[in-house]
Amino acid sequence: MPTPLHAERLDAVHDALRALGARRIADLGCGDGDFLIRLAQDETIDHITGVEISRARLDALAARLAQAGPEAQARVTLRHDTLIEAGRWIGEADCVVMVEVIEHLAPAELGRLERRILHEARPPALILTTPNAEYNARLGVPAHRFRHPGHRFEWSRAQFRDWARRVARRAGYGAGFQDMGGVDPDIGGASQMAILIRHGG
Repeated sequence: MPTPLHAERLDAVHDALRALGARRIADLGCGDGDFLIRLAQDETIDHITGVEISRARLDALAARLAQAGPEAQARVTLRHDTLIEAGRWIGEADCVVMVEVIEHLAPAELGRLERRILHEARPPALILTTPNAEYNARLGVPAHRFRHPGHRFEWSRAQFRDWARRVARRAGYGAGFQDMGGVDPDIGGASQMAILIRHGG
């Protein structure tokens, strides 16, 4: 069951997909499938490809899909692969989504992710969300710790926006941003979202 902050984050990403008019989605690092299951039950979505490195989580997602019914199952293809190699499964996706995923990579791997997704696969749009480190104190996270033991980094809003603008510019994309999850006017929200749109469609 998603927490209220997580549910708010998923609402924001779903709204962004609707605004883009995306009908074919690649959900990279889909985990247990909280967002993928939601998309599979959205009749405006034609197809979702879910990519996950953990076989156990992928199996759990397959079981959840089976409970969602045959129409939802028919909209989904699941792939077992790493995030870096997931670009091979993007295909004709209108938008690639990575919800709270990039922070699980070592910073040195981000360049490879950028090349595989934005320079080689080149989807029309990419939506990324990641924790906002400025919000950690509000959540009771000590200053010397990350929000989750699997995180390799956590960025402030300035750090995330600087990185996203740079990778977007290098690949020929524009970038927009949104704070999500209990947004505070001074420190932003629990999470932050970047929407990258390829120039020229």
